[in-house]
Amino acid sequence: MITQLKNGRIYDPKYGKDGVIQDIFIRNGRIIDKPSASEKISQTYDLTGKVVMAGAIDMHSHIGGGKVNIARMMLPEFQERKSYTEPEAHICTPGCTHNATPSTTDAGFRYIEMGYTAAFEPAMLPINARQAHLEMGDTPMIDKGGYAMLGSDDYFLRMLAAKKDQKSINDYVAWTMNASQAIGIKVVNPGGISAFKFNQRKLDLDENHSYYHISPREILKSLSRAVYDLGIAKPLHVHCNNLGAAGNFETTLNTMGASEGLPMHLTHIQFHSYGTEGDKKFSSAAAQISEALNKNKHITADVGQILFGQTVTASGDSMVQHLNSKHGNPKKSVIMDIECDAGCGVVPFKYKDQNYVNALQWAIGLEIFLSAEDPWRIFLTTDHPNGAPFTSYPHLIRLLMDKSFRNETFAKLNLDAQGMSNLASLDREYSLYEIAIMTRAGAAKLIGLHDRGHLGIGGGADITVYTDQPDREAMFSKPDYVFKDGELVVKDGKVVKVTWGATHTAKPAFDIGVEKDLQDYFDKYHTIQLENFKISEDEISNDGRGSVVVHENKPASH
Repeated sequence: MITQLKNGRIYDPKYGKDGVIQDIFIRNGRIIDKPSASEKISQTYDLTGKVVMAGAIDMHSHIGGGKVNIARMMLPEFQERKSYTEPEAHICTPGCTHNATPSTTDAGFRYIEMGYTAAFEPAMLPINARQAHLEMGDTPMIDKGGYAMLGSDDYFLRMLAAKKDQKSINDYVAWTMNASQAIGIKVVNPGGISAFKFNQRKLDLDENHSYYHISPREILKSLSRAVYDLGIAKPLHVHCNNLGAAGNFETTLNTMGASEGLPMHLTHIQFHSYGTEGDKKFSSAAAQISEALNKNKHITADVGQILFGQTVTASGDSMVQHLNSKHGNPKKSVIMDIECDAGCGVVPFKYKDQNYVNALQWAIGLEIFLSAEDPWRIFLTTDHPNGAPFTSYPHLIRLLMDKSFRNETFAKLNLDAQGMSNLASLDREYSLYEIAIMTRAGAAKLIGLHDRGHLGIGGGADITVYTDQPDREAMFSKPDYVFKDGELVVKDGKVVKVTWGATHTAKPAFDIGVEKDLQDYFDKYHTIQLENFKISEDEISNDGRGSVVVHENKPASH
């Protein structure tokens, strides 16, 4: 059976197509070349005047694992249940309170309703990876995957302290990815989560951990080298030290050099772009950060935009979340430790447009977006749910594409914050082509999803069709059609077929000898046996809920 999508206006940055009128043909879940005259087309969709893009990819969204599960349990009041046939009831606008912590099922439905066909959990603790995969496996409609967290786990810090060679570290990183079925590696507040347990309340890039006597810079250098050497497509995913602290932009600038020129991704960079100017000693350093991002071609970043309204902050950065717990709204918080391998902090929060700091945070994120010269190296995120629920992406897209709307919103903010931002002077408006880069082609390239994020021959037929509207929020909130692996799953913003996406993993090679020391360590310190730590592919694809896609690694040659 062949499906034809006829006369659509194609935005496919991988192949340089910027509004090209073109037909797309689909067979067996794949995009194919134009069939011969003898081949029968079973179904045709006339997309004249419609905008056609690949399915969107969220490269950083907390959708599975310990933290978000705690948030779901502690905030049942934020999980408004409605029929899946009423998608417009679920779109978040500024001030909304529903779906700050959507359930697994809700998350899948809300994503596909907006035209997103994949989302990646950015902080999967290896010892808790089974829970993360169970939750992602319970999320319908979309592809998913996880980045395994290292950098504050005791075993790794012991290796660095003992001056183990890079090959040993590479083997441990590769073993961890295989065991946890991850597609990338994430480090949160390098060394800082562990340092918090030794009563250090902050840890700068070149400050030594009080117990292991190693610095965050050493952690970043060794992990970025391991990721590069192993040929993992996704660069090391870095949550910098000193998140949220005034003056932390200096740490962020210095972090860009920690990988010594190797690829590195800085996540939710808005939270790491703060200066100390002005009477309130809190200012925007977006200009300095943007200049450095534009200059350092080995660095990519996602923004972590905040949007006003109720959400919940859920982070592995227990050091920061302990500090933030006094600001909880409503007054709840969970700060916990997991097997001494990492931390976890969950604090509900409400961003307010008349609050000086919140208003400036909003402006800082947009300043970074609008100052980024290369849309292939900047990505659209809200660090769901930390900055805002992912369901607010259409609102964020309108802010980026509509200068008048952006300036009208800015003019309503806290006046002091307005005075500390140059946002109103930034005239840039993102194009549909640039939005397609940030949310499709660029994200696929970053993660290594070679058959997604584009509409080329042989690609997976994840396709979203929109009606072109001046109101970009309305446009991106409700696609006309969404195809997942060639099947029509959304029509007029409503789910018409439930399906299950794949889980994406990477399995770099390693020396099995690494398990000898790991076995001794698990026997001595862990409450779980080494063999039970490992997750099989059968556990992920159980009950027919999607397949496992293993991505090829291309180890670096020295």
